[in-house]
Amino acid sequence: MDKKYVYLFNEGNADMRELLGGKGANLAEMSSLGMPVPNGFTITTEACNKYYEDGEQISDEIRAQIEEYLGMLEKETGKKFGDRENPLLVSVRSGARASMPGMMDTILNLGINDVVAATIAEKTGNERFAYDSYRRFIQMFADVVKGLSKKRFEEIIDEVKAEKGKKDDLELDAEDMKELVARFKEFYRAELGEDFPTDPRTQMMEAIEAVFRSWNNERAIYYRRQNDIPSDWGTAVNVQMMVFGNMGEDCGTGVAFTRNPATGENKLYGEFLMNAQGEDVVAGVRTPQKIDQLKEVSPTAYEQFVDICSRLENHYKNMQDMEFTIENGKLFMLQTRNGKRTAQAALKVACDMVDEGLINTDEAIMMVEPQQLDALLHPMFDTAELKAATPITTALPASPGAAAGTVVFSAEEAIEEAAKGRQVILVRLETSPEDIQGMAAAQGILTVRGGMTSHAAVVARGMGACCVSGAGDITIDEEAGTFTVGGKTYGREDWISLDGSTGNVYGEKISTVPAEITGDFERFMEWADARRRLKIRTNADTPRDAAQAVEFGAEGIGLVRTEHMFFDGDKIKAIREMIVAKNDEQMEAALAKLEPLQQEDFEGIYEAMEGRPVTIRYLDPPLHEFVPHTPEEIAELAAEMNMDAEELQAVVDSLHEVNPMMGHRGSRLDVSNPGIARMQTEAVIRAAININRKHPDWNVVPEIMLPLIGDLKELKYVKKMVTDTADKILAEEGVDMDYHVGTMIEVPRAALKAGELAEEAEFFSFGTNDLTQLTFGFSRDDAGKFLPEYYSAKIYENDPFARLDQTGVGELVAIAAERGRKTRPDIKLGICGEHGGDPASIEFVDGLGLNYVSCSPYRVPIARLAAAQATIKNEKK
Repeated sequence: MDKKYVYLFNEGNADMRELLGGKGANLAEMSSLGMPVPNGFTITTEACNKYYEDGEQISDEIRAQIEEYLGMLEKETGKKFGDRENPLLVSVRSGARASMPGMMDTILNLGINDVVAATIAEKTGNERFAYDSYRRFIQMFADVVKGLSKKRFEEIIDEVKAEKGKKDDLELDAEDMKELVARFKEFYRAELGEDFPTDPRTQMMEAIEAVFRSWNNERAIYYRRQNDIPSDWGTAVNVQMMVFGNMGEDCGTGVAFTRNPATGENKLYGEFLMNAQGEDVVAGVRTPQKIDQLKEVSPTAYEQFVDICSRLENHYKNMQDMEFTIENGKLFMLQTRNGKRTAQAALKVACDMVDEGLINTDEAIMMVEPQQLDALLHPMFDTAELKAATPITTALPASPGAAAGTVVFSAEEAIEEAAKGRQVILVRLETSPEDIQGMAAAQGILTVRGGMTSHAAVVARGMGACCVSGAGDITIDEEAGTFTVGGKTYGREDWISLDGSTGNVYGEKISTVPAEITGDFERFMEWADARRRLKIRTNADTPRDAAQAVEFGAEGIGLVRTEHMFFDGDKIKAIREMIVAKNDEQMEAALAKLEPLQQEDFEGIYEAMEGRPVTIRYLDPPLHEFVPHTPEEIAELAAEMNMDAEELQAVVDSLHEVNPMMGHRGSRLDVSNPGIARMQTEAVIRAAININRKHPDWNVVPEIMLPLIGDLKELKYVKKMVTDTADKILAEEGVDMDYHVGTMIEVPRAALKAGELAEEAEFFSFGTNDLTQLTFGFSRDDAGKFLPEYYSAKIYENDPFARLDQTGVGELVAIAAERGRKTRPDIKLGICGEHGGDPASIEFVDGLGLNYVSCSPYRVPIARLAAAQATIKNEKK
């Protein structure tokens, strides 16, 4: 038997979502439940994929099946395409397996032409309705199938209204509608050099092709990447008999939710319009009525709709988003799907449904998208103002939240303006360690360069600041104090707004709404914590970040980046002295300054974590980020080190590396300068001793992590410096205290030689930022320049720095975990790259049996929920 590419609604069910798409599966399910669903058929997602495999052509085999099922639909309805007696009109709609609202295309009233319009006018006695339907079809077909300007059609409507002295579309009569049909066809012919197609079968095949094409339109590709939807899922196409809400005053159309999608309140929520078609409700041309008012307008349809809403929610065990049409007083259901909702509503609905006995706590956990929790932790834009605003550019959503402020171009400016009580956005080509205080003072950060794991992105996420990075369309003129984008220039007095969740940048002030954590949050997260297997740690470099992470539920720190502790003004001088030291004497002097600073910082972090585990990574500074750059900075440091400025400049020049990310950093610094590891060990161990003496019930056990190790001999060499120093201090102090030494796995060779490394390492932490960089062979700071072309060409689905590459980098993680455990069965395994807060990556590492993930403080709740969902999913595999 030939492969089946088409299904009647009564042949499918809700479990066939992968094949029929969400809309098709739900239409089939509603049909099987005896609900009033107009007849139709679904062309499968497999047909969409075959369309692309065949060079964007619908094969003869699929065309034949569509024709066959069209014949069945004609038989079921008693109507025929193009018939003079009883013509069939259909809608053609997309329907992927994952809900993608507004991302793909729909065409209504397909099958109409001059003959059919005249027949409908005669049969219904409603000429206006017939030609209103006709002009709508031409408008949609021209836009969706042929790509003609929507705006021009609206202009033509406005021209006709002006000529006739009418203000509202509803005032246009039958003759006006005929005039619109004629002008629309004229515009179509002028633009395309061909007549509008009159054969219904031609119309249908072209519309189906257009829906398949819409799977790969720009907005659909972007939505898929944002929501982790693979491109090979494809979209289904639903061909359904039209029912008409625009036939008269006893006809209408509407959209409703079984609960309020903004608040979660258990009350029917929605809108409808009488004498209208679906797009009128969302287009805003007319003001819709509230769903409660349908009770007065069409009581029978309202009662039936309320009953169906209750049945659907009980059947799907989730809040439903539904579309309906009323034709001559009779209700028809056109769609149901799980409704999109705010984070607050998601938590309330989940908790309420558990209380109502509709779902269990596992089902509640699976009902909430982890990423939604971002909205509870960061300010968001006022919804109405955001809807009215248009982005001036879109870049990478590097750190979530919403921010508005006037433009500043330096950290110093940001600090100065913020001190005056002003809101500012720091706009930089790229950020560096010196910018940390300015980043903290600003409402948000916008950079021209850099990716999702750039300095700006990582630091902003750590402090919970909104950040948009990689805005390559922007040109900055720092001397003039301006930046230009899209032909418009913005200066220091201008307001801009950043949406760190979408990457949108707006050239105006948009009001923000503060974050709000409700009582439902704590209750819901307790359920998630009870179900997850993975421990959740945080990446934190300051006591403030650590305390914030604990408040969000972190169970330890998986990564203290010790070099980040030197970002502020006074401390950065000390680390610069160490980096540019020319001899042992200068090195020892620099390290003597650093040790008490490090010890003080470690004590602060241990205090904040209250005895929870803390993994401290030894210094791993890409040297180019820390050396002085300007003549003023060089002169200042030279004076402090009793050096000539030219001599220091020569040292700085000698440190220049062709590829600093693969250069003299990590444990390579300790091999070259053993004093660094000894200094850090002294700071770690003395800090732990002091805190344990102060809080004897805490039992701090230091976890020392050596970075960028690639060889067993290298690990042994650096580890010996650590253990010799630590054991000497413990003996001198007469203290019996455990400590552990492990390594980051961030060099591919380390992953492959993990079995050997586990002979010395007591734990592995996968530094997936560098592991991704070194596996793919491209710089995380520069990849943003060319990755968009890779998405467009469908080479990559996602940014590998934001979502773990499970088949490449993930295989190295799996190999290292397996080989490490073979050598040391009790080895502790974690992940501390930015992937530690990504739900898809968390599910993957949960499946590998890692012990914990570590992420930035503001992603801790997301990781807690994602880990619970991973446990539930992996138990079912």
